[in-house]
Amino acid sequence: MSDTKPLVIHRVSALDLVVEAWAWPFAEARRAEIAAHFADKQREKPAMWNGRMLLGRNPVFSGDRFSASYFETDFASFLAWRDWGFPDTGVFNGFGMGALRCADGAFVLGEMGRHTSNAGRIYFPSGTPDLDDIRDGTVDIPGSVTRELQEETGLAPGEYDSDPHWHCICTGPAVAMMRMLHINMPGEALRERIERNLASQRQPELSAIHLVRGTSDLTSAMPRFVTAFIEAQLASEP
Repeated sequence: MSDTKPLVIHRVSALDLVVEAWAWPFAEARRAEIAAHFADKQREKPAMWNGRMLLGRNPVFSGDRFSASYFETDFASFLAWRDWGFPDTGVFNGFGMGALRCADGAFVLGEMGRHTSNAGRIYFPSGTPDLDDIRDGTVDIPGSVTRELQEETGLAPGEYDSDPHWHCICTGPAVAMMRMLHINMPGEALRERIERNLASQRQPELSAIHLVRGTSDLTSAMPRFVTAFIEAQLASEP
């Protein structure tokens, strides 16, 4: 892997993510540039749309709790912030991930389709929270994981067991909140099942399913927070 810098992984049991009204100075000050950038990207990938989403700020890890405040913005502003190298270091992309692991130990990851903004990247089912993930004024990360998992793989609640805690991997611009999801099925069988589900969709978000059984299966297409998490899991096993 090209990025070997060790990352700190916080294990927590509680997420306290409050949604607050806040105007993002970066998005307001650079609105015209952001609109032009998004127009360029949309010409490349017409399926891309400028929906509403949630980003975080003021992250705090205290004991077994992760706290932060979230605010609403548009996808165009997020995309520009990402593509321009995260110029505002006061905000982060905080999202949930369902770390699928099969009965034979295989981790199951998806490769993003060519029409998506993360084409070719390989990671666990996930998605940046949006307005549908707000419950009683907070961001429902467990619900987000359940929804994204079902949309991307077809797996429904009750078909897997969820660990009670979260592994939060921080990179600065991102906080990946990962929860282990255990499914009583071999890796190859689950891959075939997900591939059948993808084949039935008109425009699936994923283009391929990858199995990781050891560090030799990790690739540069996987974000560092994904490989760091898998490496830590494998290293903790006898």
